[in-house]
Amino acid sequence: MSQIGAPRGRTCSRSPRSRTLRSVATLTSAVLAVTVLAGCSSGDEADEAPAAAQDNAPAARDRVADGGTLRWAVDALPTTLNTFQADADGTTARIAGAVLPALYTLDERGRPRLNPDYLESAQVVETEPKQVVLYKLNQQAVWSDGREIGAPDFVAQWRALSGRDTAYWTARNSGYERIEKIERGKNDLEVRVTFAKPYADWQSLFTPLYPKQVMGSPNSFNDGARTTLKATAGPFLLKTIDRKSGDVTLARNPRWWGQSAKLDTVVLKAVPRADRATALAAGTLDLAEIDRSAAERIALALRDARAGRNGAQAAAAHGPGAAITPSKALKSWALAHGSDDDKAAEVKAARKKNQEAIARYASAQDALAKYVVRKSLEPAYTQLSLNGESGPLADERVRRAVARAINRQELAESVLGPLGLPAKPPGSHLALAGQAAYADSSDALGGQDTKEAQALLADAGWVPGGALQKPAGTKAGSEAEKEAEKKAAEKGKEKGEKAEGSTGAKKAEGSTDAKKKGSDTASDEGLYIVGDDKPGDRRAVPAPVIGANGPESGTDVLAPAPAAARESAALLARAEALDTGTGSGARAAQSVAKPDRGVAGAYAPRGTAAPVTAPEAGKALGKDGKALSLRFVLPSGPGSESLRAVGDRIVRMLDAVGIRTEVTKVSDDSFFKDHVASGDYDLALYSWPASAFPATDARPIFAKPEPASDGSLLVEQNYSRVGTDRIDQLFDQAAGTLDEEEARDLVRQADARIWAAAGSIPLYQRPQLVAARADLVNAGAWGLATPRYQDIGFKKPESSKGAERNR
Repeated sequence: MSQIGAPRGRTCSRSPRSRTLRSVATLTSAVLAVTVLAGCSSGDEADEAPAAAQDNAPAARDRVADGGTLRWAVDALPTTLNTFQADADGTTARIAGAVLPALYTLDERGRPRLNPDYLESAQVVETEPKQVVLYKLNQQAVWSDGREIGAPDFVAQWRALSGRDTAYWTARNSGYERIEKIERGKNDLEVRVTFAKPYADWQSLFTPLYPKQVMGSPNSFNDGARTTLKATAGPFLLKTIDRKSGDVTLARNPRWWGQSAKLDTVVLKAVPRADRATALAAGTLDLAEIDRSAAERIALALRDARAGRNGAQAAAAHGPGAAITPSKALKSWALAHGSDDDKAAEVKAARKKNQEAIARYASAQDALAKYVVRKSLEPAYTQLSLNGESGPLADERVRRAVARAINRQELAESVLGPLGLPAKPPGSHLALAGQAAYADSSDALGGQDTKEAQALLADAGWVPGGALQKPAGTKAGSEAEKEAEKKAAEKGKEKGEKAEGSTGAKKAEGSTDAKKKGSDTASDEGLYIVGDDKPGDRRAVPAPVIGANGPESGTDVLAPAPAAARESAALLARAEALDTGTGSGARAAQSVAKPDRGVAGAYAPRGTAAPVTAPEAGKALGKDGKALSLRFVLPSGPGSESLRAVGDRIVRMLDAVGIRTEVTKVSDDSFFKDHVASGDYDLALYSWPASAFPATDARPIFAKPEPASDGSLLVEQNYSRVGTDRIDQLFDQAAGTLDEEEARDLVRQADARIWAAAGSIPLYQRPQLVAARADLVNAGAWGLATPRYQDIGFKKPESSKGAERNR
């Protein structure tokens, strides 16, 4: 076997460019939506089924007509066709799914399945001394230029994405940097990939696979693949991109060796979501993701049709004509034909305008009745992010109080209930129900409990009336004025001695604190741990030890607080027990009678009094003369009404425990870039995708921020800026083991600790609403699954004999 072009040079550096979001985020309906195409391997069935089944009108291929054009709405034309670039978006991913090789696709439960169109087999054939994966490619698989898909394409993609050549402007290299070499097997259809260190998520690699013509040089990678693809290898090929009309046309691939695509062409049409109901009514779309208002409009049209009402009757019943009573109509007619010419002209114009509106509504209702709404849950969840970098939320007790104040079930029901979708809040940050790594670890933090939230705030020093209290040692009135005059008059020696005395006092206080820290290292008392401080405030401290598993985080100590340290230790022990089932934490877990009430660590220390009287509860909380107020940033766009409604509910829930919020509404364009990513917020709502490869894909989302040389904080995609060393270690261990059961267990342990850190609170799985022509099959709301593009088509009309049999 001959080794093929192993790149030389230093190992991949974690440059700011490499820290770019792994699959680039786009704001959709004012929520961050991220497209991730990879999933985690599992030979076992997940314990839970998906929260909602896919709804895509499945049909056998022999019931699907050959030919036709599908007009499919996308948010915008792609700025690049290279999914590995920073500005790739959902349209980029959709095109790639139809025209490029995917070695693994996701099934209805979000689990990867080998794609026989490209692979005969793929397996780990060696683990010692190093992991080796052998790919055997489908012998019929060829690029659109006739060349076999083979080892040179794997090598080119590895070189481009390994991070060793910085000339490639790649947004992600996760997994590729672990590869040591790629070798040719018996022929180009066998590829041996050797890893420098074990990699559990090897199935996430080489999907999509680009031809060597794209990956072979920095120029073709950076610029060439932005507007065209030199070769493709899917059931469809890229035909044209018309930026004037806003259309991308995909045509059936004549060289495709698999089951032939049912459709002749797929036209991806750039239609903003706010305009999709109008486009559907005009009959210019066959398939489109829609918002709740459009879904309700289609449902109403279908009810009218089933009731035998045409569009005109519908307009009179609930459209623009519904408000016209007989008396109003008579009065309008009289004014239009009255002696006052000016008034008559005005009324006639208004009547004409209203009649045109009624006609448009009637026509739209007739057209919308030809569609159906297919619904499921997206492979993504909406979360409340708590920025723990600074301010009140740097205190984990305040973050936990926010979490304990929120009724996640109520929020999920408010969004999903009216749509008829399951409204169970996600129990994991790292997987969704149905996926192999899913386990409900939310008990590591605890459920909604107003009294516990208030007790946590009180323990953190935020009490009713605290905003009116001056910090300890502050003098008031004429005494303070005299003291100021005295200080102004004193110079030289006396002022220096006072400063020296103050410094000495601080040193003495610090020495006392240090003794407390040193004496409490083993028992965890005397430590109050948070995810991160600002870089300038970082200082080395002993890490708490949790059971037999060693250090938990190694994060910074802010102040001695024995009770809070016990709280933190118990919470982390509980998080560990959720999945390991060992240690004292596990024994404590078994004794909890009501799991939904949380754990000891999620409560304030025993004996802490919560504000309970009505006068106290009505006061704003404060501390040292400062009111407790959090800046809640929300998008203001027309597609984010539902998100703002959720925000309003959260504001009321926080208000009930005394946390005030300052709601700031910003444009959709600046919401994520200028506020979430930059850290200019306290609270924010946005979404993350679920990945079946959480050890790889979720790590940068929850990685502990690191200080940069310029004093800034490198957060990767951890926009809550809350993390621990132990969480990072668990991700690394999960990615580095080839034992699938162990990897899943490690991921679940990491998730329990993410819950305990309270940097982000999953609220609900996002609804997936898709308008589809009634005769369109194998398309709609796919849920966790990957679309199978070659099976999409229009249902064959039933023959007279078939119709007779169905009667």
